[in-house]
Amino acid sequence: MAHNLLIQNGQASMFYIDEVPWHGLGVKLNGPATAQQAIQAANLDWPVIKLPLTAGSKHIPVPDKYAVVRKTGNLVQKSDPVLGVVGKDYTPLQNREAFQFFDPIVGQNAAIYHTAGALGQGERVWILAKLPGHIRVVGEDISEKYLLLSNSHDGKSSVQIKFTPVRVVCQNTLTIALNDGAVCRVVHHADVRDKLKQAHQMLGLINERFDDMEETFQAMSRVKMDSNRLSEYLATVYPEVKEPEKMELVQRDRSWSEYFFDQGRGNRLPGVAGTLWAAFNGVTEWQDHRKSRQNENQRLVSSWFGGSYQTKARAYSVAMDKMVGWN
Repeated sequence: MAHNLLIQNGQASMFYIDEVPWHGLGVKLNGPATAQQAIQAANLDWPVIKLPLTAGSKHIPVPDKYAVVRKTGNLVQKSDPVLGVVGKDYTPLQNREAFQFFDPIVGQNAAIYHTAGALGQGERVWILAKLPGHIRVVGEDISEKYLLLSNSHDGKSSVQIKFTPVRVVCQNTLTIALNDGAVCRVVHHADVRDKLKQAHQMLGLINERFDDMEETFQAMSRVKMDSNRLSEYLATVYPEVKEPEKMELVQRDRSWSEYFFDQGRGNRLPGVAGTLWAAFNGVTEWQDHRKSRQNENQRLVSSWFGGSYQTKARAYSVAMDKMVGWN
């Protein structure tokens, strides 16, 4: 299915507030939800189980290999989708357990959840929570504070909690570099639940981390860019490659990011125009809203988990490096 959302009994497994997203699918709520409401509205209150893997008509056991199965009823059925094949050490984390991770941070029954959903057959689920307050960069250019939690059931990804500020003026997701400490990963091993408790202790520094981001964004807005600096910045964000056909795409990315540096939404605001902050947002606007011809769902997945996420992470890291020499 083109939107790649999990469909159960004719209903997309997701909810949303405010604007209708991705093909108009999902359950619309009148306001932010609690964790309990989010799971129910997004139709994500289903379990996964790990079953021994067998091969052939005689069901010969495959040593140390297991299938992760999404249960659709009280009993395991042949029609239950297999979400992935994992090893003996893999420990499933149920959706309810993963989403309740936020409760100790924001308060139990706090209505802060803005969207949740599942992809494919349920291989990946996510929940996006909005935190109080905002990041003010310069003047009226502000970003709202979000945390994104994603959990996979296919053995290909850990539980992840990411800092995901959203720039209000253009809705760019200002995803922070992976190596900058702004993402917490928990591997699906036997101690996954204890690790999530430890992650909660780490995330007790959330407000301090967002304060650091605010200072970094403000510092970007004080760095003035000329054509040479902009070319250097974009050449580092989009490095050269050997294949001619891929280099054409690199040149396209540089060209459009340069265009949005000047013409992007919010990039002509006083204090923003002509700065490193505008250059960074030129990249994020191109990656989030303009580059892909995919549908809205696929764009969001790329922005949070895929190629666009990696590019934006690199753009942030490069900006931090360049500030040292350009200040």
